[in-house]
Amino acid sequence: MVRGIRKKKKQHHFGRIHPKEGSSESTTTSSSLVGGPGFSRIVYCNDPECLEAGQLRYQNNYVKTTKYTVATFLPKALFEQFRRVANLYFLATALLSFTPLSPYSYVSIVFPLAVVVAATMGKEMVEDWRRKMQDIEVNNRKVKAHRGDGIFEPKKWRDLRVGDIVKVDKDEFFPADLILFSSSYDEAICYVETTNLDGETNLKLKQALEETSALLNEDAHFNNFKAIVRCEDPNANLYTFIGTLYLDEDHHLPLSPQQLLLRDSKLRNTDYVYGVVVFTGHDTKVMQNSTAPPSKRSKIERRTDKIVYFLFSLLVLMSTIGSIYFGIVTGMDIEDDAMTRWYLRPDNTTMYYDPKRPALAAILHFLTAFMLYGYLIPISLYVSIEIVKVLQSVFINNDIYMYHEESDTPARARTSNLNEELGQVDTVLSDKTGTLTCNSMEFIKCSVAGVGYGRGVTEVEKAMTGRKGEEELGEAGGSQNDDDRLMQSSSVKGYNFTDDRIENGNWVNQPRANVIQKFLQLLAICHTAIPEVDEETGNISYEAESPDEAAFVVAARELGFEFCERTQSSISLHEFDPLSETKVKRVYILLHTIEFSSARKRMSVVVRDEEGKLLLFCKGADSVMFKRLAEDGREFEQKTKEHINEYAEAGLRTVLLAYREVEEDEYQDFNEAFLEAKRSVNADRDEMIDRVADHFERNLVILGATAVEDKLQNGVPECIDKLAQAGIKLWVLTGDKMETAINIGYACSLLREGMKQIIINSETHERKTSGKASGISAMDEALKATVLDHIREGKALASKENSEALALIIDGKSLTHALEDDAKDMFLDLALGCASVICCRSSPKQKALVTRLVKHKTRATTLAIGDGANDVGMLQEADIGIGISGAEGMQAVMSSDISIAQFRFLERLLLVHGHWCYRRISSMICYFFYKNIVFGFTLFYFEAYTSFSGQTAYNDWYLSFYNIFFTSLPVIALGVLDQDVSAKLCLKFPQLYQEGVQNTIFSWRRILGWSFNGIFSSTTVFYFCVCAMESQAFRGGGEVVGFEILGTILYTCMVWVVNAQMALSINYFTYIQHLFIIGSVALWYLFLVIYGAIDPDLSTTAYQVFVEACAPSASFWLITLFVTVSTLLSYFIYAAVQMHFFPLYHQMIQLVVANGQSEDPEYCQILRERSLTPPTLVGCTARLEAKNGSFRDNN
Repeated sequence: MVRGIRKKKKQHHFGRIHPKEGSSESTTTSSSLVGGPGFSRIVYCNDPECLEAGQLRYQNNYVKTTKYTVATFLPKALFEQFRRVANLYFLATALLSFTPLSPYSYVSIVFPLAVVVAATMGKEMVEDWRRKMQDIEVNNRKVKAHRGDGIFEPKKWRDLRVGDIVKVDKDEFFPADLILFSSSYDEAICYVETTNLDGETNLKLKQALEETSALLNEDAHFNNFKAIVRCEDPNANLYTFIGTLYLDEDHHLPLSPQQLLLRDSKLRNTDYVYGVVVFTGHDTKVMQNSTAPPSKRSKIERRTDKIVYFLFSLLVLMSTIGSIYFGIVTGMDIEDDAMTRWYLRPDNTTMYYDPKRPALAAILHFLTAFMLYGYLIPISLYVSIEIVKVLQSVFINNDIYMYHEESDTPARARTSNLNEELGQVDTVLSDKTGTLTCNSMEFIKCSVAGVGYGRGVTEVEKAMTGRKGEEELGEAGGSQNDDDRLMQSSSVKGYNFTDDRIENGNWVNQPRANVIQKFLQLLAICHTAIPEVDEETGNISYEAESPDEAAFVVAARELGFEFCERTQSSISLHEFDPLSETKVKRVYILLHTIEFSSARKRMSVVVRDEEGKLLLFCKGADSVMFKRLAEDGREFEQKTKEHINEYAEAGLRTVLLAYREVEEDEYQDFNEAFLEAKRSVNADRDEMIDRVADHFERNLVILGATAVEDKLQNGVPECIDKLAQAGIKLWVLTGDKMETAINIGYACSLLREGMKQIIINSETHERKTSGKASGISAMDEALKATVLDHIREGKALASKENSEALALIIDGKSLTHALEDDAKDMFLDLALGCASVICCRSSPKQKALVTRLVKHKTRATTLAIGDGANDVGMLQEADIGIGISGAEGMQAVMSSDISIAQFRFLERLLLVHGHWCYRRISSMICYFFYKNIVFGFTLFYFEAYTSFSGQTAYNDWYLSFYNIFFTSLPVIALGVLDQDVSAKLCLKFPQLYQEGVQNTIFSWRRILGWSFNGIFSSTTVFYFCVCAMESQAFRGGGEVVGFEILGTILYTCMVWVVNAQMALSINYFTYIQHLFIIGSVALWYLFLVIYGAIDPDLSTTAYQVFVEACAPSASFWLITLFVTVSTLLSYFIYAAVQMHFFPLYHQMIQLVVANGQSEDPEYCQILRERSLTPPTLVGCTARLEAKNGSFRDNN
């Protein structure tokens, strides 16, 4: 996109960017779609209240992003809550609690359910209220709108209608999608910032039609203005727009994206613009793009649901057993007219205990038991997990070690749902440019007239030198640190070129100085950058659409061709004149800019120099440029190809430069055809433009090639090495050339000497089959057959060789066939058998498809990481999407689950926070089910003890507060604060991460172990208490305990046991854990005192039970101590034996630390060898081990 010059604190007026693009008659030649299906929108400009406009009933401009309204909040939020099986069960029991079947009062079950549901709904309401406040702020913003009589008055955004004329001032957001009519510039241009739309920070240039800018450049001009716009219907495509402006019946003007100003973009460097509203509210393109992100749930959360289903099944089983027994016993209450349990008066009872109808009594008892055993299912589990995850996210967001000071960017957990998933990642799928590399390009080498220039050494070349044995890369084999790199780099951003032969004007002494001159002119002219002049210093900086382009312009300036000014019709340079040996200012008339696209892979400009010559300057990918050279323009082709290959091997990104002189007649023909294509108003407009450009951009003369370096980010090799030691596989999915990707792989130690490379390359196949296969389909079939053969050969090789020797490298065309249904399983089997996988020339869709394949077929946790808009599909497809806030905008960050500033922070995010979160959540859920099994089984045992009569063991409020007050806070503290090992040790022993990948902490074996521990604890608590108190005098008068005292003793022992069990399970104590555990027990006693002092009509069985009965009795305290110690003794013995004789990996580390051996290299190496992690196959460590192994073999 061509841009105008931008100077600080000063405004300039420019000529037009393009020549006049024709009149209304030209549109009749195109197969217009306006008025047809999908192109039916009609806008009555400056007349939104006319009868015709009213009948169209377009959307108003009110935007709503909230999930709820006042009317829908309650039903929708309740529906969301009771979609969960656990909450639905508790709702059913709450309803049954109002019937005589209930074993407890309805308040005691409704209250905790209401608290849990209200807490979650409250969270939803607060989040939605924040969205509501944002909506109110946006909808109440004001913009100047035409009231009539040429007067513009402030009007709220929400009140705008299709057809309104608005005036937007500098630094204001556009309130709707507008068609630009004119601006403060004479040429009707304006600069637009689209950060809110696509994350791009560079300014976009928009330009009104010449006809409207001449008619409508003041407020008063809109007094009697009327026009009609017919255009496409609302759609989500940000970069296309087709429409026609009808100024009158005979004057029709085509509209393009150049005139479209999108809602939520901002006006920059322009005092004001006028425009007409064409799309409002949810019809605007930004709102059409606002789709809900995919719903992601962690594997632990899904397994937790299965445990809830299991406990629900157990609840039904227990209820069934008790009901059957109850029915049988009830039926035997009267036998031969004799009452076996006469004290129950079965001859005078209700249907609930009627021995004449035992089946009905059993069914009714089932419903009672169904409610009674409901405490097996933890009602507060999901709320507690949400609280813990939010707090874990706070720790991630505030980790100073993941804060990037240069960009002032911390880590950001954009969702807390996937915290524990960070600790189970099996495969990382990474972009390369901007993710592994800096995406901060430096011009480092070039080839001009077949001669290579530039003496810089790239990071890849250093790695290549090291792997050839000529140079070590340091102890770990990684890149040099930042300080060393900065010392070697130029002080000029984007320029790291050193070669005395062409610097400081010395290029004039080279044999082909004329070619070098054209080469540098091309670099300075063929671009869309904007020069920005600081009037205080006079220095010129450039704002470019890509880092590559900025590097080219800076290189041209440093080599004597300074791009200093751009108007809409010209480009000015301060260039070195070889004749006068001074810098002179030359102006080139800019006739056309043919912009770069991913399909074209090139960019061109047509200019006229001061001598009147017409020049076509073109730059692009060598894959498309070489075939556009003229027969007599290939003088330096072979040498340039050699240099390009060398640059690619050095990890550099290359661009080929070529030009030609254009005859006047040829230009006129091109100009007519090009403008005709641009004026067309149909779906094939872009294709027509490309066809005209393709025909024109031929018969070029080669000048040379550029090579820019995209350096590895700081810490990337070390991070990859740690991830590899942790057993995490890393796949690289990049759009770069195969040679570049391979050499970046060497630089970051994904590849190394000795690895056998399985290369599947379509270009090799195409060269072999050229001329043999006729037709595209035949070539595709032949390529697919070749790809399948390569895959079979690779699998055979993998079955014979040690997997550490294999790396799979495949290009985009081959990958297309490898991902087809009949090949993708074979491809995945091969890829999983390789140590490294690099997919080159991958499209965004291919990245997403590869991610989906790995996720669905392996069923392992996948993590995708990228920084660009082309990575969004991959991030959303993976189990976890990590966005890097880089130079390619913020789209990846906005689509991610977690954002970080640098790839190296992934090491700490996974190995520290991921491991901690996985372990905390897993332990927390296991403990939650443990304490509820303890509670539920004491109820079951008491039921059995009372012949399944439906009598509960505890007071109603004891039941209600168990999960809310007396056992909840310690488990939340466990989920937020517990650490099995410190962060330092997590990084020192990355093999520990495999505990999460292999799910050892939340395996079914461990879950069942905690379940059996719960059953054992409940059995011990119940029968020890009953046996101790059943026939033992408790009061001074010799009375045995009553039902209310037994329940209190049971509950007291249970509170002590579950909280003491928590204390035994915690690895890392802080004062918070001490406070919560001791406080929970103390709160129970405090509750007994306060609740027992309330009127007996309310406290019922708890009235004075502690103060008058339990506290004065020594046996109460002795039984509590004895039962607690006896119950936990078995766990303590098991834990001690397991810790010392069958330790898990984290326990091995704990023992080494406890014995003071954590700094002993020998013990540490032994510890690493005993890990669950398979042998490290990639990374710096693996490279050194392979090198040492090779050295030992040679000796």
